[in-house]
Amino acid sequence: MIKRDFKERRISPRINKQVPINVIANGYDFVSNTQNVSALGAYCHIDKYVPPFTRVKIKMNLPIQERGLRNDKEVECEGVIVRTEDAASGGFNVAIFFNRIKEMPKVRIAEYINQFLP
Repeated sequence: MIKRDFKERRISPRINKQVPINVIANGYDFVSNTQNVSALGAYCHIDKYVPPFTRVKIKMNLPIQERGLRNDKEVECEGVIVRTEDAASGGFNVAIFFNRIKEMPKVRIAEYINQFLP
């Protein structure tokens, strides 16, 4: 049997961190925390079923350390739900791809993530 080394296929690193997130979809504003986040998307829990391919608006507050001080940065973008899963505890887990994100919000997310990478 040939052993192959696992190689991360994602373009942008993903970290398992809880970040406050608002997901606005179909007239609902879901307040949640991410389960994981990258500069290209997020995974979080919401209370109502929202089908895949639904366009959403995203707002996140990222606690970024600058010169030893915490500085929360608000990030806004648009995305699309690419996966919706029933959560064992009720509600739904959704994977969101940020399909409309400007460069500065993407940079801020990358800054946040880089705080936790070796």
